[in-house]
Formats: sequence, structure tokens, C-alpha cells
Amino acid sequence: MTYDAILIVSFGGPESKEEVIPFLENVLRGRNVPRERMLAVAEHYYHFDGKSPINQQTRELIAALKQELERNGPRLPIYWGNRNWHPVLPETLRKMKQAGIGRALAFVTSAYSSYSGCRQYREDIARAQNEAGSGAPEVDKLRVFFNHPGFIEATVERIREALQSVPSALRENVQIVYTAHSIPLSMANTGDYVTQLEEVRRLVSGALGQKNDALVYQSRSGAPGQRWLEPDILDYLREVKAQNLAPAVVLAPIGFISDHMEVLYDLDVEARQLCDSLSLPMARAKTVGVHPKFVAMIRELILERMDPAQPRRASGSLGLWPDICAEQCCPPPPRPLRPNTT
Repeated sequence: MTYDAILIVSFGGPESKEEVIPFLENVLRGRNVPRERMLAVAEHYYHFDGKSPINQQTRELIAALKQELERNGPRLPIYWGNRNWHPVLPETLRKMKQAGIGRALAFVTSAYSSYSGCRQYREDIARAQNEAGSGAPEVDKLRVFFNHPGFIEATVERIREALQSVPSALRENVQIVYTAHSIPLSMANTGDYVTQLEEVRRLVSGALGQKNDALVYQSRSGAPGQRWLEPDILDYLREVKAQNLAPAVVLAPIGFISDHMEVLYDLDVEARQLCDSLSLPMARAKTVGVHPKFVAMIRELILERMDPAQPRRASGSLGLWPDICAEQCCPPPPRPLRPNTT
């Protein structure tokens, strides 16, 4: 298959205090999230002067991928469009159309299958194509990559670096606490999100020779009465201390590919403050970011989609995920009934 460009699709984030509320209103549009919760999340951004690191990290990923493609091919232009903030997808699709791009491969910055991490991005791309109008480029999404050796190996190396920062006397019994974004149970129960996370946990701990580990969730944002994946990271850290499960912990955010706001605030601020109050030594592993093995993985995904003869790699027992998602894959969760205000 011939492609004319690569499209990096990310979540997006504000880059000033003035952009925080419009950004969050855009993210939460149509969702049953109390405004009080939105304003509480806004404070997380204000803690960092209103600037989310995600856009800059996406720029760094694009720069690293550009170098990788220039060195090793294929030499394709790279475009960037976000789901929730500038540069938004419709703007990017219009630019690609004007540049004569007919077909592009999309790399979505989410390693796992879920409605919010896969199908919703495909819906966003389709909506942007409609807004760009006749002649908008066709866009094919690259497969999810949670079990690609490049992602696993880069994750292992990031956690190994964090383990080295744990005092040597505590390192033997340290617990790795893997974290991922919590999602509603109604969404988790119709997809493979948890299964994929558990596979990454197993593969990474196996490579590290680590038996003391746990998978927990962070960054819940839904309505109070809605059930979400648990345990919550903060609740779990209290349990580690109360039950003496480990003398120290390494937090490993395997559910994310960059150290964006939810990683910085939920782990480096909230979890750090809690661990300090509990006298529980804590280190935090970096996300894969621009790790060379991760960037090389993106190139592999591009090559395998362009040429069916290229080898396709996957670690573990779950095997290769398909290029094209099944029609019933990752359905949207049922929306909770809104209260009658009439």
C-alpha cells in the first residue's frame, strides 16, 4: 500500500492559563462531569502555570521520528493533529488536503484498546475528514502496540533506570506499581483494555525478574456514582504501607507514552506527597517518551503496513492485534441518564 504522509494523533493540552478552561470544556463536552470536578482538574494545570507538557512532548516525538525516518526510511512528511486542542485534527486534515496528501498512516499516542484509546480517535479522524470536505486524505490507523517488543523493551529500560534510584538496601523487596488511566467499568467490560495491561505487566515484570508487583489505576474523572476500574493509586499506596507489602515502591505509568499532566500531577505531586506522609520511599519510572526503541517501533509499524511482506512482531501470548478493528471492537459505553431538570 502506498502512503503519502504520517499523521500523529494525540490528545492535546493547554499551553497557558487562559487556555485551561476552554480546553477542559472541550474535553468534557457532552459528558456528565460536574463543573466542580472540572474546576478541580483545572487546578492541576494551574499548578504548572497552565501549561500541559503533552504538546511539547508530541513535538519531541515528531522530531525523533523524523530523524528515524530520514536515516532509515521511508521518507514521508509528518503531520500532527490533536483530539482536544490546537493543532486540532480538522485544521491538520485541511492542511494535508491542500498539500495534496491522498492517503496517510495515523499513529495514535495510545498503546491499548478501549473506546477512549482507540475507537474514539478513529471517530475523531472521520469527523475531521468530513469537516475538511471533499478531497480530504484517506487515513489508516496503525495497530495498537501494547505488546510490541519495542514498547516492552523501552518500558523495561525505563523501569530499570528507576529501580537504580531506590536505596540498595530496599531494592531487593521493592514493589513495582504499574499504573494506567482508570476507565468506567461499562467501557472496560466490553474491551481488552485490562487484559492488555495485565499482559504488559507480566511481560515487563518477567523481563525484570520481578515478582512483587501490582496493577492500579489513576486519573478517574467521571461522575461520582459511576463505577470505574480500581484500585485507585492513592488507596493502594495506603494499603502497601498498612499491610507492609513492600519497603519501597516504583511507580511505572505503563498506561501512558509520555510524561503529560496526569502523570506529573497524579504521580509526581499527589502520590509523592502521600508516600512522603507515609514514610514510604518512592521512585517514578519515566514513560517511553522518545526512547530509541520506541521510536524505532513506530517505524516498524509504518513499514509493516506499507509492505505485507515485512515481519510483524509481538511479545507474549496475545499475539498480533489486527490492522483494522472489528466493527464491534471497543464500543462506546452507555451514557448515564441525565437528571431531569425540567
